[in-house]
Amino acid sequence: MFDNWNDLENSIQNCQKCKLCKTRNNIVFGVGNKEADLMFIGEGPGADEDAQGEPFVGKAGKLMDMAFMALGIKRKEVYIANIVKCRPPFNRNPEPDEEKACLDYLRNQVILVKPKIIVLLGSVALKNILGSEYGITASRGKWIEKRGILYMPTWHPAALLRDETKKIDFIKDLKLVIEKKELLAP
Repeated sequence: MFDNWNDLENSIQNCQKCKLCKTRNNIVFGVGNKEADLMFIGEGPGADEDAQGEPFVGKAGKLMDMAFMALGIKRKEVYIANIVKCRPPFNRNPEPDEEKACLDYLRNQVILVKPKIIVLLGSVALKNILGSEYGITASRGKWIEKRGILYMPTWHPAALLRDETKKIDFIKDLKLVIEKKELLAP
């Protein structure tokens, strides 16, 4: 574990812990306020993210940005990361060995950010962070507290592109997050 951002970011630059390193264009580390009270965690980069080296810049990211704008969340005020830092081929879900290879990077990001609230975007993030006993359908919209951090599981923005009815739940969940964040503010 690293106690500063420079060392952590330098440690991943030439990462070859899993096979995803062979097909990546860019490592997609994370972006945003490194001292944010609110953190978002997704599953992994897609093609646009791999090309630009930044999380959530493709169609799903644009949809998330629209939700942020509607709710008054400023992207630069939150921290956004993924379970895996390299794009899985064809945007498939990361495989268990790939997730395991990257989890220490993510844990270190969480330790350095020190968020009060983490929004888990989709099943992959939920299961990797809170455990395989959790399912996104049963857990979304419900607060889960572990080790002093409040977690809000919700749909991954890509799921909203496939099923527009999930947008209502996504917005409701983010409203709960905003309300809780305001209650926790000093």
